[in-house]
Amino acid sequence: MRPLRPDLAIIASHVPDRASVLDIGCGDGGLMAALRETKSADARGLELDAADVATAMAKGLSVVQGDADTDLADYPDSAFDYAILSQTLQTTRAPDAILGELLRIAPRAFVSFPNFAYWRVRASLLFGGRMPVTGALPLSWYATENIHHVTIDDFRALLREQGIAVEQAWFLSGNRQRGAGAANLLAEQAVFLLGR
Repeated sequence: MRPLRPDLAIIASHVPDRASVLDIGCGDGGLMAALRETKSADARGLELDAADVATAMAKGLSVVQGDADTDLADYPDSAFDYAILSQTLQTTRAPDAILGELLRIAPRAFVSFPNFAYWRVRASLLFGGRMPVTGALPLSWYATENIHHVTIDDFRALLREQGIAVEQAWFLSGNRQRGAGAANLLAEQAVFLLGR
């Protein structure tokens, strides 16, 4: 098994043994496979890309093709222990509604996203006048699926507006964790564990 992305490694290390998990935007199922192997988790996935669905299913994973914006409503309340939305929030049409769906489907949700207020993003815009390409934002503006440019502070404000509790948060610069101090400026991506 190949190593997990840093945000996925944080999520995997905090999912308890034998938890039921819905990984929304699961890609090729790397996190699901790791959770199944290391935590004996009952991991299910929802993925938009047909090729990724086929790859995940070839690994013996339970994945269905679907769109988070429209298909989460089909899942019953409290169907899972955890919902996971990694590097997908910024690609959804209605991130605020998606958060509500995550916490309807499960009492806890992991959400990770690239921080568009990261200092290199700011510097690229300020000094180069162009949309950045970074480790967390590896595609040019015309090739990215990102339609909402969320920052850590924007995300925290949305959580306050919706009355969603933050149980834990982790901040990453490259592959390394950093403290919460000045995370909106210094962290390239964030991982939040949310609760009802």
